[in-house]
Amino acid sequence: MKYFLRFAAYLFHPLLMPLAGVIIYYCITPRFNDEDLIKSTVFAIATITLLIPLIAFFLLKNLGVVGSIELPDVRERKIPLMIQCLLLLLILKVIFNPYESPELYFFFVAILFSSLAALLLGLVKFKASLHQMGISGLTMFIIALSIYYQINILFGIGFFFFANGWVASSRLHTNSHTYSELAIGFFIGVIPQIIVLNFWL
Repeated sequence: MKYFLRFAAYLFHPLLMPLAGVIIYYCITPRFNDEDLIKSTVFAIATITLLIPLIAFFLLKNLGVVGSIELPDVRERKIPLMIQCLLLLLILKVIFNPYESPELYFFFVAILFSSLAALLLGLVKFKASLHQMGISGLTMFIIALSIYYQINILFGIGFFFFANGWVASSRLHTNSHTYSELAIGFFIGVIPQIIVLNFWL
């Protein structure tokens, strides 16, 4: 059971959630999208949200700024979250715009606000769960897509509800977070996604 719980922390790592949202969007949207455009967009998102943060992490680790990719100390979160916010701004500036891809554009706007909220909480020494923030925000995005396109994806939504509980149990099992840190992580992931629905749903 402990391996099952620990696996959730890797499968639903917060760095993977933006890319997962983009892939899920292209899988379920009825809109026509050129295949080459999809591939280039997915590659760009993977590079900005995965490759660059990993390179930045190893650089910060060599400089002694962070000790682990889990960022267990709240003081270690400040610079990585600042870098994350800058990368999200880059995505909003270069890759998506609110006219051609409003769903994905505002998905990343919400992720940016969630990251800023986590950064501000980190500045006051509160360690909100980034894992819970990521999976809850993605779940809300998928629910919104289901409503917007009137697609029955209840099985998928049900899986992501299960994933939210799986991630929370995983973080509690490893003593990575308290109940309050998980709850705050959940809300700062969900609330920005709900707010931006007014702009595209």
